Amino acid sequence: MIDTFIRDISREEIIRFAVILVIIIIFNWGIKKAAQFSAAKKSRLFQKALPIIDSMADWITFYGIIILLLLTMPKTDWLFYTLYTNGEIKVTILLIVIAFLIVSLAHRLVKLFNKYILTSVYDYYGVDRGLGYTFNQIIYYIVMFAALAISLTSVGINLTAIGAVVGVLGIGIGFGMRNVAGNFVSGIIILFERPIEVGEVIQINDKIGRVEKIRLRSTVIRTAKEGTLIVPNQYFIEQIIKNRTSARMMAQVQVSVAYGTDTHKVQALLEEAVREIKDGEKGILDQPEPDIRFIDFRSNALEFLIEIPVVNFEIKEKIESKLRHMIATIFIENKIQLPNLPFQAIESN
Repeated sequence: MIDTFIRDISREEIIRFAVILVIIIIFNWGIKKAAQFSAAKKSRLFQKALPIIDSMADWITFYGIIILLLLTMPKTDWLFYTLYTNGEIKVTILLIVIAFLIVSLAHRLVKLFNKYILTSVYDYYGVDRGLGYTFNQIIYYIVMFAALAISLTSVGINLTAIGAVVGVLGIGIGFGMRNVAGNFVSGIIILFERPIEVGEVIQINDKIGRVEKIRLRSTVIRTAKEGTLIVPNQYFIEQIIKNRTSARMMAQVQVSVAYGTDTHKVQALLEEAVREIKDGEKGILDQPEPDIRFIDFRSNALEFLIEIPVVNFEIKEKIESKLRHMIATIFIENKIQLPNLPFQAIESN
């Protein structure tokens, strides 16, 4: 089949394809060089637009080569073969390919626009990161919906009919996809009301992480220890979420000692452990001062709480582990006993 395809290509067609291909590549190179030359002499804003020009030139070249390859094939009748007719629109394979390229190009353009143009606008007007992310998502979905509508209309597909079909199907599958629909609606609520925003630090089930991405169905949380958490959006609407962004990040260690232990001596030893940690570890804030408190009486123990302010949640667990090691060493050296009721219970049995 490939041999037959190659034999059908004439020398003139190969030369024509090669010439047009070279012209497209030279045009791409010329646009990039002209943009670089202009950026070197003009404003900073024009320099920021240089990546956009480069990317657009590459995409135009790529799509141009695809269309050129299709049109210069030896037998192109199949490209113009009418698959079906809808009113005055004759839908061909080439028209379907163009419709697909429209959606693909719209996706690339809106991503580029959000990344380079809107980011500069947000920085200039002081728009916070979470609100900017919300605007980007709204613009992306609007543009993609419009591109998809144009593509479907261009190939003769009636959007009204599609809406009716989707409505009928939605009623049927809605009961089986309540969670998906609930997460979708919750994602829209989060994007507009912004109870949480990209870049904020939140706590979910004793896991602390930073919000990386808010999608329509789920939210991506990056933690220091557990890796990436994919949380359904409905969770943020129905559950109580601790937002730790504006709160001080504290490394916390709770220590229990046996009854009869000198509490003032325990307090002094814990202060010594904290001083050792502050002198030997990075990421601990100077203000506020670490806090050590005798917090409670338990049935078999006296409880103390140590809180040390740290830079961020990434270093929190590291400081807590180091502090536990230090406390264990100091307690052993000073013969401080921990509660031993569980061991007594085992012996009594």
